[in-house]
Amino acid sequence: MERPLQNRVSPFGEILARPERGEMFGNRGGRIHDPLTQRLSRRRWASKAWICCVLSFKGRARQVMGPGYTELFFLDEATALAAGHRPCFECRRADATAFAAAWARAQGLAAPPRAPAMDDVLHAQRRGARARARAEDLPAGVLFFDEADAVFLKREADVLPWGWDGYGRPRAAPGGEVGVLTPSAVADALAAGFRPRLHPSASG
Repeated sequence: MERPLQNRVSPFGEILARPERGEMFGNRGGRIHDPLTQRLSRRRWASKAWICCVLSFKGRARQVMGPGYTELFFLDEATALAAGHRPCFECRRADATAFAAAWARAQGLAAPPRAPAMDDVLHAQRRGARARARAEDLPAGVLFFDEADAVFLKREADVLPWGWDGYGRPRAAPGGEVGVLTPSAVADALAAGFRPRLHPSASG
């Protein structure tokens, strides 16, 4: 069996070799792999523009880990957001526009910010300490982890265990504080009405 490439992104932002492809893909601003060996370099980003894209756009075909940018794959958009990515303004313009509008509402801005302004904020938050909060206080769409580093998706009334191939059965939100994976600016945008694309298993 062919060994999977190291291009699957966890909610913690790690890039690992996993067989599951997921529902979304994106990049971190350029190439961070060697196209001859298809292995990652020591870098984990090429620029501050970390984006989340759809798998298919205008019939374009790409050679994964070829001469262009490094293609990364996510279970879904909630996972990409937790890892510090944002919607792409090319292949997902409507979603990206809605995200910027929610960002503006959350931050009290007079107009939606441009992508570079959001990227500056996200880059700083990706490199900072993770927030802690009560799970019940988090907006729907946020990913968090417990003391055992198990990851969960917050929904309106419950949480779902996260996995590489989908979400588990609903359960009540844990008591006490948890570690918040989703950057605070993104969590604020979720609280202001942005709704990420979720893996089909999240509808159960």
